[in-house]
Amino acid sequence: KDNSQKMNIEIYPDPIKKSSRWRRFEGAVAEPVDSSALTFLYVGQDRDFSGIFSRIFRSGFTTETLAESLTLFKDLPRNQYPDVVILDLQTDKKALKDFHSFLQAKKIANRIIIIYNEKKLTTANINYLKDNELVDDVIDMETSVENLTRKINFLKKIKQSQPRPNRITSEKVVKVIARQSRTPFMKRLIDITFASIILLAILPLLVIIAIAIRIDSKGPIIYSSLRAGKGFRIFKFYKFRTMVVDADKKMEQFAHLNQYSNEDGSEAKFVKIANDPRITRLGKILRNCSLDELPQLFNVIKGDMSLVGNRPLPLYEAATLTTDAHVERFMAPAGITGLWQIKKRGNAEMSVEERINLDISYARRYNVVYDLWIVANTPAALFQKTNV
Repeated sequence: KDNSQKMNIEIYPDPIKKSSRWRRFEGAVAEPVDSSALTFLYVGQDRDFSGIFSRIFRSGFTTETLAESLTLFKDLPRNQYPDVVILDLQTDKKALKDFHSFLQAKKIANRIIIIYNEKKLTTANINYLKDNELVDDVIDMETSVENLTRKINFLKKIKQSQPRPNRITSEKVVKVIARQSRTPFMKRLIDITFASIILLAILPLLVIIAIAIRIDSKGPIIYSSLRAGKGFRIFKFYKFRTMVVDADKKMEQFAHLNQYSNEDGSEAKFVKIANDPRITRLGKILRNCSLDELPQLFNVIKGDMSLVGNRPLPLYEAATLTTDAHVERFMAPAGITGLWQIKKRGNAEMSVEERINLDISYARRYNVVYDLWIVANTPAALFQKTNV
């Protein structure tokens, strides 16, 4: 059966070069998924993917190689260039560089988003693409299609705010995301008020815990580390110390115990070790009762965090999410408690995707009423059943 009928789209031969192998998609649906007017170029041979994209976007093109894509760009009028290029083929470094150089020469690199299918890349190739800034994102196309247009619009805002085409440095990304994710005034007012009241009320408890830590093990009472919060803003994060001194330096020694480890050996996005041998005797009690989190109330007063939000991540974890579709989680304030804590905290079976999806869900819909609902459900999650 003809693929065009199966995908319910019309396929038009290229009016400019009839012998070309690339095809043009028009009028796939009356209205795109997010009411956008984006156009696409799919570079690959998977007819299912090209069909999916033809339904998501207003219109688009498909080619089988980057060389053909380059020919397409040269033939098209400037006002018909696609908004996003989706690469679904084995890595050809020379072809990628030629394509990237063409976009820069035409001064359109800052308006076209380039996305690569993770399934077609090795870890070495992903690092190569990032180091040379040849693509804007690497995604798993089988799981990320639903949020693709939202992500593309987000990436376009970032790119178009840059003074130099296609140069998205971490510092600049931080500024753009931070501008788009300012903490609402009412949320900030509630944070300061309640954090101050709680700190005054639990002051005797803080003193008792501090003395107990000093008796239980050698080392500082307060543990601090750099974390990435809203808009990738880096700040010093406080907790009661629950691990032995220099626990961070022993991470590699126990990396094989990470519950978020990837089977393919690639870098894990999160680190959480069940029955972590670095945790002290008192530390286990403090963690299971969530008492180790109390010093973060000072982070809330300082403005680093909110009472409710997504957990701020250690820098080595945050670094794995900066060019991934999951970057949206950083649009929400960092928080002491949040959506994934009340739904999944202490669940050793929670996957990376589950945790990130909950973070993204909160980032999209957070408001004062939603925060109050999360706070109301937090007490039931304070006492976790597993040592993770």
